[in-house]
Amino acid sequence: MTLFNSKPDENLLPFDGIVNYYSPLLSQSNAQKYLTDLLKTIIWKNDEAIIFGKHFITKRKAAWYADNNYSYTYSNTTKQALPWTQELFELKKLVEKTSGAKFNSCLLNLYHDGNEGMSWHSDDEKALGKNTVIASLSLGAERKFSFKHKITKQAVSIILQNGSLLVMKGTTQSNWLHSLPKTTKVKTPRVNLTFRTIVI
Repeated sequence: MTLFNSKPDENLLPFDGIVNYYSPLLSQSNAQKYLTDLLKTIIWKNDEAIIFGKHFITKRKAAWYADNNYSYTYSNTTKQALPWTQELFELKKLVEKTSGAKFNSCLLNLYHDGNEGMSWHSDDEKALGKNTVIASLSLGAERKFSFKHKITKQAVSIILQNGSLLVMKGTTQSNWLHSLPKTTKVKTPRVNLTFRTIVI
């Protein structure tokens, strides 16, 4: 497994996709301010899903905001978008300027501590289109983020720092899985904003 400390124009993936990392995108003081604001102003809810007939409620909380009242279905749960808050719209503009991409929606995740994570998956829902660009902004606790190739199983990991931006594009979602591993070392919260484009 490779652990990266990369330059913004460097591709973290060895093949079959493109991932660029920008750190820091926000100063520590600005990152902390946005984290505090988002914890207060975002309407956070636990995800609920029916999987194999069983009802699951995640410890992690999530929220879905967008330009319009888009619905978004992932992991057998559907969300209806809320209108942008001032803070979210400011961050969207900053992420668009940095990544060179345009986004019309954002899925936010709140991980209260290292006991909450995300298992291996790809963001390849039909609503996002093919070879989509997803920009992931991290606020709060530093966490390891891992990629695993779907065929070769080759793995790559990076530490996502407070105020950093990770941009996944090209064929990344088609060829790679990604995850946020759990850890007992992290005791503080992390908010992750994943800016996306719903195909209308």
